[in-house]
Amino acid sequence: MAFEVIMPKAGIDMTEGQIVKWLKQEGDTVTEGEIILEIMTDKTSMEIEAEASGVLLKILRHAGDMVPVTEVIAYIGQPGESLETLSDEEVPAPKPVAEQEPLASVADDEYHVAVIGGGPAGYFAAIRAAQLGAKVAIIEKRWYGGTCLNVGCIPTKTYLKNAEIIEAIEMGAARGINFASTKYSIDMNQVVKFKDGVVKRLTMGVEALLKSNGVDVFRGVAKINKNKDVVVDGNRIIKADKIILAGGSKVSRINIPGIDNPRILSSDELLSLKEVPETLTVIGGGVIGVEMALAMHAIGSKVTIVEMMDRIVPAIDSEASKVLADTLKKKGIKILNSVSIVGIEEAKNKLQVKLANGEVIESDKALLSIGRVPDLEGVGEIEFETERGKIKVDSFMETSVKGIYAPGDVNGIKMLAHVAFRMGEVAAENAVKGNHREVKLASAPSVVYTIPEVAMVGLTEEQAREKYDIRVGRFDFAANGRAMASGDNLGFVKVIADAKYGEILGVHIVGPTAAEMINQAAALMELEITVDEVVKVIYGHPTYSEALYEAFADVLGESIHIPKKKS
Repeated sequence: MAFEVIMPKAGIDMTEGQIVKWLKQEGDTVTEGEIILEIMTDKTSMEIEAEASGVLLKILRHAGDMVPVTEVIAYIGQPGESLETLSDEEVPAPKPVAEQEPLASVADDEYHVAVIGGGPAGYFAAIRAAQLGAKVAIIEKRWYGGTCLNVGCIPTKTYLKNAEIIEAIEMGAARGINFASTKYSIDMNQVVKFKDGVVKRLTMGVEALLKSNGVDVFRGVAKINKNKDVVVDGNRIIKADKIILAGGSKVSRINIPGIDNPRILSSDELLSLKEVPETLTVIGGGVIGVEMALAMHAIGSKVTIVEMMDRIVPAIDSEASKVLADTLKKKGIKILNSVSIVGIEEAKNKLQVKLANGEVIESDKALLSIGRVPDLEGVGEIEFETERGKIKVDSFMETSVKGIYAPGDVNGIKMLAHVAFRMGEVAAENAVKGNHREVKLASAPSVVYTIPEVAMVGLTEEQAREKYDIRVGRFDFAANGRAMASGDNLGFVKVIADAKYGEILGVHIVGPTAAEMINQAAALMELEITVDEVVKVIYGHPTYSEALYEAFADVLGESIHIPKKKS
């Protein structure tokens, strides 16, 4: 079956393109990814890659031709295939989309799909499979909604909102708002009660969604036996045509003397404390560590962060990391970088964290936040191909064992709840309809919910410079009207773009509403919109998002609100 080569739509305004020259001729062998022709649009010239391997069977449009977007310009096929009956004007009519064949029926006590794990990947997969007509069972050993909803993203954000409220109160005097008293107290019982109430409503909502879609919901520890059946609590057997293993992750541990001291808490345990520790050592300066450090500092703890890397949250842009670190230090949080812990002891009712440089940090409690690792309890008797404790999957989310898929944290590719949502959705579609949809994560954003917020999508500036000739645009919130009026003008927006084509390679935001704005950037990248096209959009004024627009304009040297650089 011949593969169509079409004139690409390389931008929202593009309606046609001109063929400059073919680099391959009819009869030539081509390889997927190889450049086969050059085209020109009203903005730029582009090289077009082959999307399939084979032989260039026929060229329908030639050098100099102006061709509407999406029109077929050539065919790639297999050696021996022939398109001799096709003239330059004759193009096969598009084939109608085939309707999905009904799923084969299963016995009353069997399922089309069994899902192990009720976290983001699992419950998304179960609901999507049910939407496609499958009979689905889902088994969860602890919480529906997973770590994110129960002891991660959601409860952490309830604590961080408290920090926002406290900062707003403290900012009031500068804005002319005088409270009778600026003193406040923290009722931890109410803090925990409010957090638990939010979590309970959301977990109940997840179970309600599953049941409303006809998914059979089970509780218990599920494992796969050698017959590829799911065994719940060692006795109940659930048979299914396909299995989706979405066991999520668990807190990572490190082998340090004294690490099992009861004063050392996981984020799960810290979020349930009814008393605020006077002093807290945070072991690990990643996303979880800095978020919890800020939350606990706001409600009264004196916090020290210990990070073995040379900066906190090392995965984010280096400039953003520095702004965040400087801000946390100004708030009174101590940060120690490039240090390692050699041991932990308890003395005089205090925890003593001993560093390799000889320094000792004393505190009432410590938070262990060095990351998370895949939870492989559900693997059972099946031998999967793994890599450093992570289940290896292909782009369809299928494991080395056919018919078993592993979306979400168990594969360790990108351990974020919203990525798990998409992985679960893709795994479900492939389990029900056969492998046809791949996971693409280039436009998946990441967010650190601190004050200020930090968000990114795509490549960092350092990563981009290694692969591309780039242009960088930047705009500070200090020059944004909405940010200034709100008294929240710390931070910046940085846009990294390919210098030749204007492709958006990465966007980094540190500042107000970064977590919301990054979704705009992710959408632009997913739609493959160029910097030239973004600057044609009219942004509302005054908004924080104008800083994003100005950063894009700065890539082109066209930002109105950046002083002209001296030559």
